[in-house]
Amino acid sequence: MARENGFVHDEGIANELAAQFCFQRGLERFAYSYLYNARNCYLRWGALGKVKQLDERYPAIEQRNTLLPIATIETRIERLDLGTVMEVSEAVSGEIVLEQLVQKLMLIAVEHAGAERGLLILPYGEQYRIAAEARTGHDEVEVQVQQASMLSSDLPDSLLRYVMRTQENVILDDAAVQTLFSEDEYIRQRRPRSVLCLPLVKQGELKGVLYLENNLAPRVFTTKRLGLLKLIASQAAISLDHARLYADLVQENNDRRNAEEALRASEERWSMLAENSSAGIALIAPDGRYIAANLAFQEMLGYTESELQSRTATEITYEEDRAATEAHIAEAQKGRRRVYRYEKRYLRKDGTLMWADVSSVFVPATGSNSGFFTVVITDITKRKRAEERLHQKEAELAHISRVTTMGELAASIAHEVNQPLAGIVTNAKASLNWLAGDSPNLAEVSEAIRRIIRDGNRAADVVSHMRGLFKKAEAAKERFDINEAIEEIVILIQSEVQRNKVTLQMDLASNLPSVVGDRVQLQQVMLNLMLNGIEAMSTVEDRERALLIRTQQGEGSQVCVTVRDSGIGFDLQSAERIFDSFHTTKAGGLGLGLSISRSIVESHGGRLWAKLNDGPGATFQFTL
Repeated sequence: MARENGFVHDEGIANELAAQFCFQRGLERFAYSYLYNARNCYLRWGALGKVKQLDERYPAIEQRNTLLPIATIETRIERLDLGTVMEVSEAVSGEIVLEQLVQKLMLIAVEHAGAERGLLILPYGEQYRIAAEARTGHDEVEVQVQQASMLSSDLPDSLLRYVMRTQENVILDDAAVQTLFSEDEYIRQRRPRSVLCLPLVKQGELKGVLYLENNLAPRVFTTKRLGLLKLIASQAAISLDHARLYADLVQENNDRRNAEEALRASEERWSMLAENSSAGIALIAPDGRYIAANLAFQEMLGYTESELQSRTATEITYEEDRAATEAHIAEAQKGRRRVYRYEKRYLRKDGTLMWADVSSVFVPATGSNSGFFTVVITDITKRKRAEERLHQKEAELAHISRVTTMGELAASIAHEVNQPLAGIVTNAKASLNWLAGDSPNLAEVSEAIRRIIRDGNRAADVVSHMRGLFKKAEAAKERFDINEAIEEIVILIQSEVQRNKVTLQMDLASNLPSVVGDRVQLQQVMLNLMLNGIEAMSTVEDRERALLIRTQQGEGSQVCVTVRDSGIGFDLQSAERIFDSFHTTKAGGLGLGLSISRSIVESHGGRLWAKLNDGPGATFQFTL
């Protein structure tokens, strides 16, 4: 039963006990036959101490029994051919390149073991993978070196795990019969006959596993072959360890060499880039001291590189910008931020200022290398001066537009001023007449004086509003009532409304929040939109000339102002062009009114747009 089921150790013990039984009854020839079988079982099991004990106790055991001849293993492990051992050992130990060692090891193992197929399993990181597969062909052994994952279709997984865990050799003389691993999926499906699995161990550490199989016959892996394979496995474990160390060393050297070459090439590229760049490039230490600066940066500021290295980034920064520079350096040192993009002013060596666009990246310290800032500086002084001139021109154009608009309103303003002045003169003459009589009518005089005061205040308001619109001053934002500001402008355009026979409607929402902005600038926008609406209706004869001015609550905290007319409208395709500078549809217009109006609204954080009405005319709206 032990033989049938592959329990070679039980078979050996049973034969030895049977031999002792025969010796006790004088059946010596039968006893030696059992002993011979017992010795072969122990030899196959690997119990070499037990084999030696039997050889010493029964010297005649090696004489072949002629009564019951049986198939046995001919050669003892101690009698392995020394030449073969030396040849194998030198072949395995003489190879240091891992791929070539693996190929040679598989050739030797398959040829000397009599296997049809062999696998070498090696560790790769924390996983074991198939490093090579050998198969016996018609004329030669083919070895395929690879790094493949292990599948259940490649080898018995339970057998492999057992060998890896116990680091013991496992021989299955006939895997087709019942064994410890008979339920393994690979064995059930492939049904191999002879199987051998050897751990490759060096100083108690598993370096790999060698798996061999033969599907033609049972008991292929004999003791002689096992002894040689053990020597191969022992030497292979050492050689594989050395080869992998050598491979790692070669790879490390290659990586270092590649890294050094890449670094050298990178340094050369960046050096050429830095020296030939029109932008200033500098390296700055964490304390703000300059480490290096390219020629462009030196020429920008008028300092040599050595002069910059004796200064800090703060020292050559304009005084008003120094606090921001120091804050950036402090943030980077604390690890809060690494990348910066900002504008600042530098002090040139000759004392003049240079505006610069600065891009800075902080490179943290690594190992023994200190951290540093890489800084790219672009001179934007010309751009800044152009922007200042543009702002100045815009302010001047806005003033010109306002004055031009007020010029168009001169007659209306004169009319508005003349009305209260005429009232003042009339009431003054009436007062004199009431005082000149025998019985002065003091009640009428008192009422006339009140009318004089009223008309005087009205004239003063008109003059005050006119002076504010004519005044050229910096924008001064304040909080004010948008409805009151609109009513002040409506007073100025009354004569223009009457002269053009326009029906003016006011729909001003109550309880609106106050708006924040420059009152005069925003009144200029309203005045421009109202006059544009009146002029758009100046040629209309077939319908009412209606101008609607509306205020209402917008989204969130916004206020929306609407100016709607029933005029000739505009071309839908040029809806956006009407806001372009110098684009005008008026015969004598400058084309600045709407452009400046939009600029003013957007500078207040609002939006100005236009749309055609469902009926005649157009609507202009802006939010604040």
